[in-house]
Amino acid sequence: MVEPSLIRAAQSGDRDALITLLREIETHVYRTAYYILNNEQDAMDAAQEALIRIYTKINSYEEKAQFKTWIQRIVTNICIDKFRRNKPTVSVEEHDLVFQEKSNVEDEVLSTFTAQDIRQAIEMLPSHHRAVVVLRYLQDFSYNEIADSLNLPLNTVKSYLFRARQQLQSLLHEYQQGGVRG
Repeated sequence: MVEPSLIRAAQSGDRDALITLLREIETHVYRTAYYILNNEQDAMDAAQEALIRIYTKINSYEEKAQFKTWIQRIVTNICIDKFRRNKPTVSVEEHDLVFQEKSNVEDEVLSTFTAQDIRQAIEMLPSHHRAVVVLRYLQDFSYNEIADSLNLPLNTVKSYLFRARQQLQSLLHEYQQGGVRG
């Protein structure tokens, strides 16, 4: 994603390197914010806040964590704070809805339901479940990267994903029966 030399230059006070670094990550930061907040203006605000925080806290980044994980933690925390204040929903664009891992739930989801049904079901998940679903299936983060990004134990991430898949399966079953519509 970002060259370590660029990060080190930014940390050493090279303003041009810092600006280049921020430009390289701004699309990723916005996209993550939009997936979580489902509102263009809120996502722009959250992305701007995240970029400012990265700008001011670049010296606190330590290479023991991946840079993208450090960034993701900042963006996700800002979005969760905004979510708690505004209670928005996550939107999943149809072309972005690609499940990387195949289990019976995902196979059923992909073969039976429309992107709109899936989007509505994801919107109904609690924010902590929604965050792990977005990071895992839309941002293609590994379980360890999700744990680092959200500052959660690995087993908690696995548990959240398991519960989120169960909730999605239940919600989508209700959609199929015609019982729930957003």
